[in-house]
Formats: sequence, structure tokens, C-alpha cells
Amino acid sequence: MEREKVIEVKDLVKKFGSFVANDHLTFDVYKGEIFGFLGANGAGKTTAIRILCGLSRPTSGKVLVAGFDANHPEEIKKRIGYMSQRFSLYNDLTVKDNIELYGGIYGMTMKEIRPRTERLLAKLSFNQYGDTLIGSLPPGIKQKLAFAVAVFHDPEIVFLDEPTSGVDPITRRQFWEMIYETASRGITVFVTTHYMDEAEYCDRVTIMNEGMIVALDTPSALREKYNASSIEELFLKIARQKTETA
Repeated sequence: MEREKVIEVKDLVKKFGSFVANDHLTFDVYKGEIFGFLGANGAGKTTAIRILCGLSRPTSGKVLVAGFDANHPEEIKKRIGYMSQRFSLYNDLTVKDNIELYGGIYGMTMKEIRPRTERLLAKLSFNQYGDTLIGSLPPGIKQKLAFAVAVFHDPEIVFLDEPTSGVDPITRRQFWEMIYETASRGITVFVTTHYMDEAEYCDRVTIMNEGMIVALDTPSALREKYNASSIEELFLKIARQKTETA
């Protein structure tokens, strides 16, 4: 049975003047998949994600997200969720106020938002925080809420840009449990991370270097191909190969 593609990218090029940020990227992402997007700072990950989120246009190439190409950014934005590495909720609003605000931004009505808010808070065991200002909450709880808000409207795809940056190991594990639960509902999770052990949790992993994709497969297949015991060792081997080639 053929898997449903929710992201299709072919020969994506993004230039800023003479600088090539994305150099002929080609990959597909499937419905309900946890897709890891790895690379050092400056590898071109953020540029590619901005294009996939409808925030930037490619210089050339084919980009389809949820069935819409990059020339229809507003249609793309309706069908995705996004959580940045910087905390994205408003510290001077309460938890409920933030959820209602983002629900409205996502096009939901208050009739839809209010009961879903109560269910969400109960599911997270956060009922006691509903009327609490976001700014007074611990970082781990903030991150969980930011993710829950990013998928509040049941998007087809959610983009997570280093979502566990700065949180403790227990919170990181709990956060990945939320990611697994989200993917089990058929929502595609497109995630970047600097924690190489988290790449092992992904269904497939892409590794970028200097604007290009240098590896793409399941974590186990990549470890076998590069004779590496972990994704971290694999990443270091690829980096050394690129340095030696240069």
C-alpha cells in the first residue's frame, strides 16, 4: 500500500544573492511520520523550514506541503502547526487566554475552542494552571503547552524547531511521548534537534551540511551504512568526510 505524501520537495534551491542556502534538496515526508531534520548551525535547516511553512519562497524547485505549492502560502499556513525554539506563547497572558488566542488565529470558533481547551488541560493534568500567567510557569510546562497549542487545531503537519532545547531530561522524555501520541493520530511531525539521541526516536532522518542533504534514511539504516554505533557518531563521521573532501 502506497503511503500518503504530505510534503514533496524536489530540487529545492534557495539563494540570497550569490549565497546558496538550500542546494537542490529532494525528499518526501509521509502522513503520520516523525521526520528528523538534522544539521549544524548554518546547514540550511531553518531556511528550508521557512519555505515549507509558507514564510519564504524558493528560488527554484518544486515544493508541495499538504497538497499546496509554495506559491500558496496562506493555504499552507492553514494546514500546519509550528513551534519555534524560542518560546512562542505570550508570558503576560494566562494559559487559557493563550489557547483561545491561538485557536482564533487558527480559524477556530469560541464554540470549538472552549470545550477543547478544557479537554486539553485535563489531558495534560494542567487544570490548576488555566488561569495562571504563562510567564510564571516552569520551562518544562511552558514547552509542553507550546507544543499542545501548536497541534490544538489538528493540523496535517506540525513543525518543531529544536522543541526540547533548554529543558531537563525527564521533560524531554515526556515531550517525546507527546510527539509519539501526536503522530499516532496521523499528524506528521517534522522536527529539528541538536540532541543526537533524539534523532533515534524519528522514523527517518535527514542530515544536512552546507545547504545540501548528505544522508537520508531510517536511523538504523544510516548507522549500518556508515558503520556507526549512534547517530552522533554518524554525524561526526559525515562532518569529517566533508572536511577531508574540502
